[in-house]
Amino acid sequence: MPLPNRFHPAVSAALSAIDAAALRHVFFVACGGSLSIMHPAKFMLDQHGSLPSDVYNAAEFVARAPKRLGPGTLVVLCSMTGTTKETTAAATFAREKGAVTIGLTVEPGSPLGTAVDHPVKFEAPYTTGVPIDARDSNYSIIYQIVMGLVAATGGEDLTEPLIDSLYNLQAAIDRAQEAYAPLWDRYAEHFAKQDVVYTMASGASYGAAYSLAICVLMEMQWINSQAIHSNEFFHGPFEVLDETRCFVLMKGLGSTRALDERAETFLHRFGKAENVLVLDAAKLDLAGIDPRFQGNVVPLIFFDTLWRFIYKVAGFRQQVMLEGRRYMKKLTDY
Repeated sequence: MPLPNRFHPAVSAALSAIDAAALRHVFFVACGGSLSIMHPAKFMLDQHGSLPSDVYNAAEFVARAPKRLGPGTLVVLCSMTGTTKETTAAATFAREKGAVTIGLTVEPGSPLGTAVDHPVKFEAPYTTGVPIDARDSNYSIIYQIVMGLVAATGGEDLTEPLIDSLYNLQAAIDRAQEAYAPLWDRYAEHFAKQDVVYTMASGASYGAAYSLAICVLMEMQWINSQAIHSNEFFHGPFEVLDETRCFVLMKGLGSTRALDERAETFLHRFGKAENVLVLDAAKLDLAGIDPRFQGNVVPLIFFDTLWRFIYKVAGFRQQVMLEGRRYMKKLTDY
C-alpha cells in the first residue's frame, strides 16, 4: 500500500518491508522519556486499528519475555541517543525471537540503530538545543508508523489527513506558546518553591504527564513527582490533596476528556487555584489539525510548551537544566 510522499522515508521503507497480513501483535518498548511516547501511540492504535498491542519498559520486556513475541510480531523501540542499553538489548532479544523491529533514534548509527531491522531518525531539540519542526519529532514519527499500520492491516486509511495535521503542528505549538505565556508567569515562581508537584492526565496525554514527572520535574529539577492517571486519582491518590499540594493537570480532547474534567473539579474543590496549573486543550487554536487527530497531538503541544515553563521554574530555583543532573549521562557503572 503506497503511503503519502510526505511520510518519513524510513517509515515508508520499514512499513513496506513488513508482511502486514501476517502481523498479529505490536509491542511498544522503551525507557524513560522515550517510553512516554509509547502510551499515546498505543492509544492511537487502539482507537483506529484492530491490532492488539502492549507497552513495555525495555528491561521488563526482556525479563518478562512475552510468549506471543516471535514471528508475526512487530516491536517498535525508541531511544533518543540510541545508547540506552536496556532498549538496545530489547531490540536484540526481539530479533532473536523472530520479531521485526523498528528503532526510533536521533542517531541511526547508534547501538539501537544498528540493532534493529529498520532504524528511523527523528529530531529532538531537548538534547541539541536546535529548534525543530514538530513534524520531525518522535511523536510525529511514531504516529506515522501507527497510522501506516492501521491502513496496511485493513483499517481506514487516514494517512493523508494525519500527515496534513503533522505538517500544521508546529504552527499550533507556536500559538500555544503565546497562549500559555500568562500561565507561566502566574505559576512559575510559586511552583519553583515546591518540593512536590504531581502531574495528571488521561488517554493520549498520559504519556506527557509521565514524562513531565520523571524526566523533567524529578530528573531536571529534583522535585518529587508522580504521574497520576485522572481516574486513578480517585482510587487512592486523592487522599494527598489539600490546600498546599501542587498539580499540573493536562485536560485533553476526545473520549477521555470527561476523566480530566472530573479530576479538575475535585482539585479545585479541595485544593487551591494557585496550586493547580491546568492546561486545557479546548482553549488551543488547532487550526489545520484534523479533528480526528486533535486529541492525539495535544500531548505534544502540552509537553513542548511545558519546557518553556520548566525553564522559568529552573531560573527561579537556580537549578541548571540538563547539565545540572547528578547522575544522568555522568555515570556509566549502574
